[in-house]
Amino acid sequence: MLLTLHCISKAKSQHFLNIKIMNYIIAGLGNPGTEYEGTRHNTGRIAVDTLAKRIDEDEWTEDKKLKADILKTKIGKNTVVLVKPNTFMNRSGDALRTLVKSKKAAETLVVVHDDLDIPFGKIKISFNKSAGGHRGVQSVIKAVQTEGFIRMRIGISPATPSGKMRKPQGEKAVEELILGKFKPGEQDGLKKIMKRAAEGLEILVKEGKDIATMKVNSEN
Repeated sequence: MLLTLHCISKAKSQHFLNIKIMNYIIAGLGNPGTEYEGTRHNTGRIAVDTLAKRIDEDEWTEDKKLKADILKTKIGKNTVVLVKPNTFMNRSGDALRTLVKSKKAAETLVVVHDDLDIPFGKIKISFNKSAGGHRGVQSVIKAVQTEGFIRMRIGISPATPSGKMRKPQGEKAVEELILGKFKPGEQDGLKKIMKRAAEGLEILVKEGKDIATMKVNSEN
């Protein structure tokens, strides 16, 4: 009887340990091709690359079926799949449709992307929010059939020295900004932002979205 109780207790203990171990998919949105490297619209891809370097991983594999570059690794006790879709931004969801098979699985999907509604230098984590007009996020929502996933939104709109945002107005101005490269004067700031983004993603995987949201959003 004592042996049976010990086994049950051990099984329960093991169960509670296991429920803390989760699988995460972290997708960095952008456009493929050398002509888009370093552009503001590729901020998500840059952040995921920065995370991979931070954890000393660089063995990306091109998955032609998923139309994405994939890197499977571990952060802490959690299995993490880093994804860089090789489709254009408005087809970003194509790479995630097969990987995220349920609304429950979507809860540990992290989509990292540029955001015109946030000034350059700021990062926000949100959960279960609308696309806000971002075509890449719209594509992901359509593919996984839910808004119930995590987003890391990295600001790309110009800001005054005091931090006031100067969001471009008009379709042409928006397109020129998002497809343009970061200016030389922004490069040092960009490195710091990418470091913060990578740190935030690592915290998210290790400590959960609530703690990561509090820490990352409070830094702005």
